[in-house]
Amino acid sequence: MGNCLSDVKGGKQAVGGVGHRMDPAAAGGAGGGPNDAVDLFYATKGLHAFYTPIELSLSASKLRDRDIVSKSDPMAVVSIKKRDGTLEELGRTEVIMNNLDPLWIQKINIMYQFETVQTLIFHVYDVDTKYHNIPVKDLKLKDQDFLGEGSCVLSEIVTKRNRSLTLDLHNRNAHVPKNLGQFTVLAEETVTSRTAVEMTLRCTNLENKDLFSKSDPFLRISRIVETGGSVPICKTEVVDNNLNPIWRPVCLTMQQFMNKDNPLVIECFDFNNSGNHVLIGKLQKTVADLENLHKSRVGANFTSPPSGFRGNEKVLKGQLFVEGYAEKQLYSFLDYISSGFELSFMVAVDFTASNGNPRSTDSLHYIDPSGRLNAYQRAIMEVGDVIQFYDSDKRFPAWGFGARAYGGTVSHCFNLAGSPGAVEVEGVTGIMAAYASAFQNFTLSGPTLFGHVVNKAAEIAVESLKYNQHKYFVLLIITDGVITDMLETKDALVRASDLPLSVLIVGVGNADFTQMEILDADNGHRLENSTGRVATRDIVQFVPMREVHSGQISVVEALLEELPGQFLKYMSCRDIIPHNISAPQTSAPGPSYVV
Repeated sequence: MGNCLSDVKGGKQAVGGVGHRMDPAAAGGAGGGPNDAVDLFYATKGLHAFYTPIELSLSASKLRDRDIVSKSDPMAVVSIKKRDGTLEELGRTEVIMNNLDPLWIQKINIMYQFETVQTLIFHVYDVDTKYHNIPVKDLKLKDQDFLGEGSCVLSEIVTKRNRSLTLDLHNRNAHVPKNLGQFTVLAEETVTSRTAVEMTLRCTNLENKDLFSKSDPFLRISRIVETGGSVPICKTEVVDNNLNPIWRPVCLTMQQFMNKDNPLVIECFDFNNSGNHVLIGKLQKTVADLENLHKSRVGANFTSPPSGFRGNEKVLKGQLFVEGYAEKQLYSFLDYISSGFELSFMVAVDFTASNGNPRSTDSLHYIDPSGRLNAYQRAIMEVGDVIQFYDSDKRFPAWGFGARAYGGTVSHCFNLAGSPGAVEVEGVTGIMAAYASAFQNFTLSGPTLFGHVVNKAAEIAVESLKYNQHKYFVLLIITDGVITDMLETKDALVRASDLPLSVLIVGVGNADFTQMEILDADNGHRLENSTGRVATRDIVQFVPMREVHSGQISVVEALLEELPGQFLKYMSCRDIIPHNISAPQTSAPGPSYVV
C-alpha cells in the first residue's frame, strides 16, 4: 500500500484530512489551489478569466526501482506549459515510501478553461532518503532521481466518459522509447459546498500483525467513484504500538466525500518502515452510516478480504468507533473581509550595520541620488502595493530597529517618522518618506533583534481585543536576514500565536536566510519557545525578494500564500464567524484571475 507522506516523521503523519482542512485557503495545499486573497487583488486590476475548478487525483504503476536496498520513494510534480513553452509548476504530491505503484492522496487543483489549450506535464521523481525531512515544496528536483514523464492536454481528461486518462511514462528524450511505467490522472469538478464533517475515530481489539510488539495502526479513507474504483482522500497519523488506538480528529470536506450517502472504504493498516504496510481489516460505510455509529455509540466490525477462490470475507473482532462527530461550516477569507472584518498592517525596517554603510553604493540602504531604488525601497514599494490594498485605513504604524539615535543609545523599536508621537504614516508614500528621513536621525548599529518589534505589534493586538474583535493585524518585517535573538524571537512569536496577528518577513539582499526559514516553520513543526510551549498556530511567512526579482515567485502570491489560512485558523479556533452568516449555505466559486 505505502501511501505515506515521507517528508516528516518517516511517513507516520496524517495526510489530507486533519486540521488544515477546516481552512479553505489551505485546502489547495501543495496542489496550488485558488487563493481568494490573491484573486481579489487581481480582480481590482481587471484581470479576469472564466474557468471551471478541477481537482486532479494521481496514481502510477510499475515504476522503475532506483533504490538498491528498498523500493523507490515516488513523488509526482504537475506543471502546465505556458505560451512561451516554459513550464509553470502547479503542485506536488506527497512522497510515498518504498512503492512502485503509488496512489497519492494529495490532490492538484487547476482551473479548466474551455477556450484554452492547457498542456499538462507530469514528472515522477524518486526522493532520496536524506531529503525526507524537507517539505515537498522545498525539494530541489535536480537532486532527485528522475523516474519518468508524461503529458496530455487537460481537455483530453475532462472529455473522457470516466474523466480518467492513463499515460505511458517515458524519458525526457521521448525519441528513446522505454517502458518506465504508467501514470493515471482522474479529473473531478470541485464541489463548492461549505459543509465539512469532523470525526474522531478509534478502534478496539485490532488483530496484532507484529511479532515482537503490537501493531502500529493507521486508517486510510477512500471514496468510491462512479467507475467502481476508489480514490484515497485522507490518511490518519500512525499510532505506535497500540491495538486500541484513537486518532486525532479527521476533517473531511464535501469535496472529499461528495455526499453523505456516497460509500467510503475505510482500511486499517499496520505501518511498516519498509512501505509494505499490512492490512488489518477494512469496511465500507457512508458518512451517514458513520454519523449513526456515533449516535448509537456502537462499533462496526472490520472484515478481512476473501481467501482462496471461493472464500468469503471474514468478520473480525476489531471494531471502528466514531467517538466524535460534528458537521461544520467552512468560511472563506473573503466571507470575513466582505462582512466588515479588517486587516491592519504594521511595518518594521532593519537598520542594523549588517546592511552596509548607507554612503556606500553596495549598501542595501544606499539611497541613489538618481532616484534608483535600493533593496529596501524596492521591497517597500512592491510589498506595499499589495498590503495597502487590504489595509482598512491605509495608515501604518512604522518602526525601525537596530539603529542608534545621534548622541543616544541603540533602539530596537523606534518610530520611523522620528517623532515619539508619530507612530503611524500615511500609505506607502508615507513609509518611503519616513524611511528616507530616518537616516537624518539615526545611524546603523546593532545587534539585530526581532523580539522587540514582535512584542510591540502584540501589544497593539492585545489592546485592540478590548474593544474590537473584528480586526486582524499583520506585522511586516523587512530585513537582511541576520538576527541575534533567535530564542527571544521564538518566545515572542509563540506568545503572539494566541493573538489576531501574523508576521510577514521579507528578506532583501543575498544573505543566508536559514534563520528566517526556521521561524517560518514550514517543515510541519510549529515553533517552540524556551520553556517547551508550542505555538498555537503558525503565524510567520517568509518571502525572499531575490526569488521575486528572479521571477521564481510572484510577490503577490508569495505574500498572500499563507495569510488567509493563518487568518482563518485564528477565527476558527475562537469560533468567530463572519457577520450576517448563520445557516449553512452553498455558493459557487468566484472567478479566478490570470496575469
